[in-house]
Amino acid sequence: MDYTQQTTYVTVSVLPGTGTNHCRLRFVNFESHENHVSHETQGLSENILVVRRGKPFKLTLMFRSRLWNPHIESLILEVMLGGLSERIPVQFPEKWSDPQRWSAKVYPCNMGPQSVSIYICAPVLSSVAVYDLLVHIETRLDRRSYAVGSFVLLCNPWLKDDPVYMPLDVQIQEYVKSDYGLVYMGTHLNICKRPWSFGQYEPGVLEACLKLLQVSPQHLSDSYQDYILRADPIYLSRVVCAMVNSNDDLGILEGKWQGNYKDGVKPTEWSGSADILNRWDSSNCSPVRYGQCWVFASVLCTVMRVLGIPSRVVTVFNAAHDGDGSLKIEEIYSSRGEKLGLSKDSIWNFHVWVECWMRRPDLGQEFDGWQVVDPTPQEKSADGVYCCGPCPVVAVQKHCLCAPFDTSFIHASVDADIVRLIVRDGLVVGRTVDTESVGQLIYTKSIGSDRPENLTQMYKGIKIAQTAQTRRMSTRPGGPSLKVSLDIDRVLLVGESISVRVTITNHSSSPRILIEHLNTQLKEYNSNPEKSFWKIQKQVHIQPYKVLTLHHVIPPSEYESVLAGDDIVNMAVVIKDIRTKERVLDTQEFNISSPQITIEIEGGDSIQMKKEHTAQVSFTNKFAKALNGAVLTVEGSGLLPDKHHVRMVLLQPGEKIEKKVSVMATSPGTKLMMATFSYSGSPHIISRSFHKVFVMTA
Repeated sequence: MDYTQQTTYVTVSVLPGTGTNHCRLRFVNFESHENHVSHETQGLSENILVVRRGKPFKLTLMFRSRLWNPHIESLILEVMLGGLSERIPVQFPEKWSDPQRWSAKVYPCNMGPQSVSIYICAPVLSSVAVYDLLVHIETRLDRRSYAVGSFVLLCNPWLKDDPVYMPLDVQIQEYVKSDYGLVYMGTHLNICKRPWSFGQYEPGVLEACLKLLQVSPQHLSDSYQDYILRADPIYLSRVVCAMVNSNDDLGILEGKWQGNYKDGVKPTEWSGSADILNRWDSSNCSPVRYGQCWVFASVLCTVMRVLGIPSRVVTVFNAAHDGDGSLKIEEIYSSRGEKLGLSKDSIWNFHVWVECWMRRPDLGQEFDGWQVVDPTPQEKSADGVYCCGPCPVVAVQKHCLCAPFDTSFIHASVDADIVRLIVRDGLVVGRTVDTESVGQLIYTKSIGSDRPENLTQMYKGIKIAQTAQTRRMSTRPGGPSLKVSLDIDRVLLVGESISVRVTITNHSSSPRILIEHLNTQLKEYNSNPEKSFWKIQKQVHIQPYKVLTLHHVIPPSEYESVLAGDDIVNMAVVIKDIRTKERVLDTQEFNISSPQITIEIEGGDSIQMKKEHTAQVSFTNKFAKALNGAVLTVEGSGLLPDKHHVRMVLLQPGEKIEKKVSVMATSPGTKLMMATFSYSGSPHIISRSFHKVFVMTA
């Protein structure tokens, strides 16, 4: 249905004795369906016209008594943005128009008895905003002016002259139009993928994204300057990045990484951006509680896609948080292998940020392309605000650390060295340097597929070559005479035993008596470990120039009471030579996969909007023990109005708990159903599964 706006009669200036046969405007048809299809903005709004800069859009003017006569009357459009405005004379196509200015064309074939269709084109570097539109009908003696409504202007990645232009349509479909994505989490040894609904076609999302720009500190302090700068995607990305967190402003999300989340939503409970944006908008810009890195990044990705800036969510495994810019992260261990929380810097098992596609005229063509924009509030940028980027990915790869913005911090995140110290009685008794682990793997979702795309070389091409040289140097004579490595045999499921392999190499000509300390601690992805939940100490003997392999097994009974599906284990081994006091260390961090919950939609995963469908959700107990107080929960934003629960007092091994729910989608697009399973013997949810549902209009 086309959006039509009754005109409002604003001002009239008529000289005495004239204007009796003046052309009068009746209403304006914004031709929303035709324009939205042409401008690739279908579904973004049912209430207002949404178009892209640099491409003409159509308006039809309907008159009351007679058609506009271009021989005696001038038809002038006026676009207004705050205190800025530009008058646009309506011209016939043979007249030249400046591409750097707004233009309005009318073709003779589009002139009817009482209507005329006009094609308006905004300059390619117009500001992203909501514009007001006026129509003026002027003669030499008088003028009538009408306020005819508003429209939204977005970036245009299809247009070659737009700074966000992408050359391939499949890229634009994935990075602008797609409302579905994947976030990679866990550890590099056991990668989990978590679906996310970006939700840019959900009701209220466009309005929330535009409101975000209006309540930014930049707009509130100088709206005139802000409107002018909004033509630049570099500026837009910094404004939006700062506004996604609430540390400095009326931002969207409040971060929290520990403690309980009872006064908000635990970050792992979110599955899409629309709910977050709508909560923020409806609460008069109060921050939504709570977010962590993947939530901040996914919301930022939604806003940027809505504004027309191609964006994707990227995960860095083993990301360094280098607060002092030294490119070195210290980790401190006790002589018994317990990791101590004594360092201000840290390694996050994974960290999620966004890459946005744009040109960088401030730096030159070689820095065009993907730019890191990280909204998670870690460190302040140079302007004193919690905002990171845009930082050219190529600047990180080429070590151009002075390139704006925040390149040195991003570079450290993917390329810092880890210095691991063994301390005893306040003294350092062992030291290793790890040049390889940070930024070990960098993933994003592939175009048109749920498979990961490996971006590691895009960030670390130079470092990889250096690392190979470092490895060659470390094999030269004079290195340590004792070496240890720690390995987990395979990817684990909750309920399985953890099999550990410790390999010790004696490079010396003497037999040695060693003490092995093996320690395991629970941790979250971005924090230092908690107290140990399993440890072992034993004495071993090794002959000259020999390799000794030790095997250990941690049964489920040792970790089930403390470990949940989202948790990560830090394991460290310290080998000490009793005679020489030499100590060597190796560490491994890994996650244990949750047992899966099955979600099936009867009739398939493509459903019709506002039509009832049935979903079957089930969990089978694959543990070797019965589970007390089993609870299966099902929810889905835009699919289910409320959470659904089913409980069993005792779930025996091999037994199934299941729930059938009725699903009815309220809007089109990609939706996610989420199911969780917990039981009274575990302090946390032990399994969380997602299912993608495609909703089509009837």
